[in-house]
Amino acid sequence: MNIRVNDRAVAAEFAGTALLVFFGVAAAAVAGPLIGPVGIALVFGLVLLALAYTLGPVSGAHLNPAVTFGLLLAGRIGLRTAVRYAVAQCAGGVAGAGVLYVLVRAIPGFTVHGAFGSNGWGTRSAVGIDGVGAFLAEAVLTMLLVLVVLGVTRRNAAPGVAGAAIGLTLSALVLVGLPLTGCGINPARSMGPALFAGGPALSQLWLFLAAPLAGGALAAGVDRLLHPVPRAAAVAGRDTVAVGSL
Repeated sequence: MNIRVNDRAVAAEFAGTALLVFFGVAAAAVAGPLIGPVGIALVFGLVLLALAYTLGPVSGAHLNPAVTFGLLLAGRIGLRTAVRYAVAQCAGGVAGAGVLYVLVRAIPGFTVHGAFGSNGWGTRSAVGIDGVGAFLAEAVLTMLLVLVVLGVTRRNAAPGVAGAAIGLTLSALVLVGLPLTGCGINPARSMGPALFAGGPALSQLWLFLAAPLAGGALAAGVDRLLHPVPRAAAVAGRDTVAVGSL
């Protein structure tokens, strides 16, 4: 199925990303000590799964600039659509983190500065991973996520499975990525809390913007090797978003 990109689709990307960031970062920053890494991973994955089925028919439910970038490079969307979606997603990430920031200010003793579910490396990593390792981890984890999105939203994909596959993949990636970098793999998710946390979270943000985009580009390259896109088909799809069976 193809979706004509309009203001409703852009609004869906904004709202969906805001919800994903609000609940995911809340799980990591507020509920983490109670629910543990498995609980955090399930929150991220289940929220994305629900949003995929809810917003998929409206916008394709990218909810991640790296996913949008991968779809752009794979010839599945046009540049204008990609830019509009990425701006909406980043704004949504900031909005979701902003609402959560207001909420946590009501929690006595809760510390936001330098933390707030943000991503990091070095002393801000549970295992002390360095910058090079953090970049590699974020790029590889994002590559798998985007590759799954590209695969399960193809026209010939099994109907009805895309949302579940993407949500479960995100949960698995969060489980792996949490001890390494806090698992960003989404520039909008990383940007939101970092802007409110400030300090080292903000100074390290560049990596969590660049590495997921690199991962999205790698996924698009692999997808093009596996499924070459005829030029005519790519041109015809510039103003639509292919969402497969979402």
